[in-house]
Amino acid sequence: MAVAAVGTSGPLIAATAAPALAIAFWRNVFGAAALTPFALVRHLGELRSMNGAQWLSSLVAGVALGLHFSTWTPSLTMTSVASATAFAAAQPIFAALIALLRGEHVSRQAWLGILIAIAGVVALSGVDLRLSVRAFSGDLLALLAGALAAVYMTVGANVRKTVSLAPYAVVCYTTAAVVLAGLALATGEHLTGMPGNAWIKILGLTAGAQLLGHTLFNRVLKTTSPTVVSLCILLEVPSAALIAALWLGQVPTWSMVPGAVLILAGLAVVTVGGATAGPSVAARGTDHSGAPETADVTGQ
Repeated sequence: MAVAAVGTSGPLIAATAAPALAIAFWRNVFGAAALTPFALVRHLGELRSMNGAQWLSSLVAGVALGLHFSTWTPSLTMTSVASATAFAAAQPIFAALIALLRGEHVSRQAWLGILIAIAGVVALSGVDLRLSVRAFSGDLLALLAGALAAVYMTVGANVRKTVSLAPYAVVCYTTAAVVLAGLALATGEHLTGMPGNAWIKILGLTAGAQLLGHTLFNRVLKTTSPTVVSLCILLEVPSAALIAALWLGQVPTWSMVPGAVLILAGLAVVTVGGATAGPSVAARGTDHSGAPETADVTGQ
């Protein structure tokens, strides 16, 4: 169910007639609003007892999440859903690199997967560059979104070791919304004045990818291997591509297939290889996108 919910993110965003930052802003506002009553009723004492380090880490994770959405959402208006989803799914590559910078061990198998995925990125971006500079720019934005999601996961994983899901998610989503509002103000992008069907799609995006997707992934991380969860999340790529093909008419060309397959194969190898290097690498598989009982999956 969570994979299916996250798989609707790209097609819904691409089909929504609204500014990119407005879509990203409202999904976080509605997501935070939906979880706030639960957090206040069930976790008010925990919210009050959070220390400075927990608050700071939650805020940093929220900033990273907001920046992730600020790049992921517009990428879907510049390139195809299939390409954007494939590039954003490269998050495990960046998670492994962050783990290396933190002094953690990254297995040889994970490095092999990274090289395979990079080959796929080069191949797929080359296809889009031949289509247009705009499509290629969208690919780069989606790739940056994957890197920011990895930062969000890494920071959030540490918070979730000591903070429950609802309080963390409320702080994180609220912070992301503030970041997105600031970016909208700085760029002059409007957050209101959208047609009614756009609001309906944003609500669908919130209910599906933002709440069902993210929340369910976090729930199953308590009892399911993060490696299995990360591998399941990779199914978002073909799922989103299929929905976009049927709903939006974005049928991927055969020239895109080799690059997308290489990316998915490399990410699968990275995820499995990360399991041998320790949970901190394997867990940060993706959205938009953790260690057991730690990371918040963001999907796209």
